[in-house]
Amino acid sequence: MDLSITTWNINSVRLRLPLVEDFLKGTRPDILCLQEIKCQNDEFPADALKALGYDNIILHGQKGYHGVAIASRFPLTEDHRQDYCGVGDSRHISAIFEWGGRRIRIHNFYVPAGGDEPDRTINPKFGHKLDFIREMRDLKAGAEPGVSAILVGDLNIAPLENDVWSHKQMLKIISHTPVETEGLLDVMREGGWVDLMRHHVPADQKLYTWWSYRAKDWAAADRGRRLDHIWSSPDLTDHLRAIEILKEARGWERPSDHVPVTARFSL
Repeated sequence: MDLSITTWNINSVRLRLPLVEDFLKGTRPDILCLQEIKCQNDEFPADALKALGYDNIILHGQKGYHGVAIASRFPLTEDHRQDYCGVGDSRHISAIFEWGGRRIRIHNFYVPAGGDEPDRTINPKFGHKLDFIREMRDLKAGAEPGVSAILVGDLNIAPLENDVWSHKQMLKIISHTPVETEGLLDVMREGGWVDLMRHHVPADQKLYTWWSYRAKDWAAADRGRRLDHIWSSPDLTDHLRAIEILKEARGWERPSDHVPVTARFSL
């Protein structure tokens, strides 16, 4: 029995709905997790996704900013929305689905980007990001007895040396500063999570999911970062069969700067 889960920062689901529809028609993941949907719940194009077989949709939207959504072929139950840092942003949603006799909670995150200056004393956005990551350390992969866990999303941090195009040049750039990377690795270690992308692709290989809009020729420059992640509880790692990063999506018409990342499992 197979299972496929895709995470994608879509950077406005209404603006890029045709891209989402084309992706779903071509790839057909069982579960699609979107970040930065940039709309309120009643504005989300649910009918378009339901027409493609994604009848189970849960939302945590926000007007003009942030927002996360899960669209699934499987029923979703026990949904939950956590207000990290208590500022009212829509940056997390989770729910339980069943697969192969297992109950699995899937978490979908959109971590704050953090602004441009990596100094919380002059940049409150960076402080907010660090506080958000610190709160995430309380999220445990084994929090619910008898329930496996998967965590996906745009975590806005490239934690390993080969998650960025140049480790040395990126050390003072937000998304790869030591305080961020160490913080995210603490979340993973203390929560008992497994980094499925690096479980599948060795850490000495370059791995990117995001390419800046600022690059005139993003493909030629290839100055990417791995900002999008898929983690799981340890009991699911033996079932991982593939990680697919759809790099070509960055070259689609009016694309997001992030591309879809899909994890495939089998029993």
